[in-house]
Amino acid sequence: MNTSPSNPLHYPSELQNVICACIYSFCLPSDVPSLDPLIQKDCGTPTALPSSFPGSSWPEPITRRTLANLCLVNHTWYEAAKPWLWTKVEVRLPITWLSLVEEIAWDYNEETVDQVLDNTIKAAARAAARSSRSVSASRDGGKLLEESILETFAVPDESISPELLSPAVSRDPSPRRLRPKSKSPARWKLIRSISDAIQNVLEQNEPGVYVPTPHDPRPGRFVRHLDFNHFRTIGMRRSIDEGVHGRFVTGDRVEAILKEMPNLAVFGATEYMDGALTLPVLKELFLRGAPSRGRGRPSRGRSLVVDVHDTEEEDRERRRECRDLEAVDLTGCVSAVFVNALTEFVNTHLLPQTDAETGEGEADDANGRRSRRGVRFREEPLNIPGLQRLGLRGVKSVLPRILSPFVLAFPSLTHLDLSGTRVTPDILLALGASSTVRLQSLALARCVRLTSASFKTLLVDSQVTSELRELNLYGDATFATDISESDLRNIITKAPCFTKGVLTYLDLSSAPLTRDHLSLFRPQPKLRSLGLSHIPQIELKAISEFLKTTAPNVEILTLVSTSPELDCGLRPVPAGTQRGSARQSSVALHTQLIRPLCTPPFSFSLTLSTSRALPPTNLRVVELSTPLLAGLGAGAGTWRIIRSKGGRGWYVDTASGWVAQLGSGRGSVLRRDLEPDHPFRTEMEKLSNANGNVTSGVGWHARKMEVTDDVY
Repeated sequence: MNTSPSNPLHYPSELQNVICACIYSFCLPSDVPSLDPLIQKDCGTPTALPSSFPGSSWPEPITRRTLANLCLVNHTWYEAAKPWLWTKVEVRLPITWLSLVEEIAWDYNEETVDQVLDNTIKAAARAAARSSRSVSASRDGGKLLEESILETFAVPDESISPELLSPAVSRDPSPRRLRPKSKSPARWKLIRSISDAIQNVLEQNEPGVYVPTPHDPRPGRFVRHLDFNHFRTIGMRRSIDEGVHGRFVTGDRVEAILKEMPNLAVFGATEYMDGALTLPVLKELFLRGAPSRGRGRPSRGRSLVVDVHDTEEEDRERRRECRDLEAVDLTGCVSAVFVNALTEFVNTHLLPQTDAETGEGEADDANGRRSRRGVRFREEPLNIPGLQRLGLRGVKSVLPRILSPFVLAFPSLTHLDLSGTRVTPDILLALGASSTVRLQSLALARCVRLTSASFKTLLVDSQVTSELRELNLYGDATFATDISESDLRNIITKAPCFTKGVLTYLDLSSAPLTRDHLSLFRPQPKLRSLGLSHIPQIELKAISEFLKTTAPNVEILTLVSTSPELDCGLRPVPAGTQRGSARQSSVALHTQLIRPLCTPPFSFSLTLSTSRALPPTNLRVVELSTPLLAGLGAGAGTWRIIRSKGGRGWYVDTASGWVAQLGSGRGSVLRRDLEPDHPFRTEMEKLSNANGNVTSGVGWHARKMEVTDDVY
């Protein structure tokens, strides 16, 4: 059999779709991700394990290149691979965004609704006639089928009869013209309506007949993930006037492409485009799916006659057929446009409207009689059950009275990031009273309005946080976390997420943590990343003992401005006390933390043994303050300094990493003795030599919750 590229094997379309789906799944991260930065190089065959080298999954560029090559094989492979190429769309540059809008959005001036209807119905009728036995495949058969389809789309003609306007002699017969109900419908909905009409017509004569789906060249229906997190316009040398009046990402453009994405599940915004988050855009995001299925229908006492040109009703009908949004990231969105739009959205859809706002009730007219002309039936507040992940980090301009109903409108939340917002104790109290929310990840970093009692009530007395695996209560010297020592003791000893030992990420920076608090912890076998920064009074030996006995699997530890042994002489000391130095802090770091926790115990044996003793903990990355990193110089042994693009710095053991070997049967293991020429160690050395000139993805113990990952 000749299987050359010119004569590829022919597979059923279902099998081709499965093959392309498997190829796309190869770039999805594993359930237990690696904590190290992603290495953008050929690392060999992925292992599907939490491994740093080889990676747990294929790099996304390789997967996209594979799918793109399949599109070039033939038309059937193109149809199978195209949906997966468009599943995830990341907008990075303005030219990319403009090309995306041109490809997905429907320009009604360039291609009218009537043209699309006529062309699509004709093509679909011919294709259906060829696949049907009851319809003649000739030109007349396709014409008859087309006429039957047109009858299903006809709408009642409410205009005045021509007989009443002109004599019969002067009237010329006009060709039949299809009048769509909507002046600006979504293309995918139009194609779906045509497909349903063809199916209904053929089912009457030939039940069970296969009807091919009408061809739609627009790929908007394939997009499930739209992300602006990496969108930037910096460096384009645009004037201030161009930046204000000539924006690339506008509300109209975002609204236009959202209308053509019925299967969108993930949306990520950024502060560089938050001016485009207008009220219509927010409605397109949050009112799709279930929220529109229960709203907008005629209520008791309302007219049952629906205007075919009612734009709002058309939008509701279209949104009812869309998929519910599952994750939204609004990190850093603080523009006045976004804040005003969110305020209006909450007031209109999420807050219960009073009688004065809705015009409900009876009013006295001039004669003293009761008038019911302004009566409107009250609608219950909107409920959005589909959304599970919500990121509001840094959305500091939204007032609590707007933030509260917005957060509480999502009864199925599993990931919630409210860091740096105006969240209040009342909001946490209402969130903790929910019977449906079960959070797996919660971030309340730098929330200055929260009280110690609100933290304790949410974490100890509420079932909402009983299944937490990630908890971020980060605070610093400027915005410290307001938790008292007694409430912190109750949280450590009584909170279900602490007592169950299921936490994998924990940040208690700036909390009043002491040696006594550390001794109260239950064993934390799953804890991998721990934040203990900005706790100046806790001793380094207490932290070392805690990691050795309670959390031996911690790999990343943050100690910025923590412990008097690591202050580098920057803190004030009592009179008569010798001030420390950077050198003394470096020595204390190695002798009290790194050597006891990261070095295997000494062993001596006369027999040749292949087994080696392991270090007491998995610690391999320590975040330190800038003065201490400067005092460490080039590092010691295999430990090197790696700086991020944003100014943070870590002391990293470059010879340690999760490494997997295919065929070994052991999965991935944490090795402490990587060879000097090992690819992972080489990459870590390169990051150290870069001295902060790295990408934004380099770093450990991220404080921002990634709510848009691993959704589908």
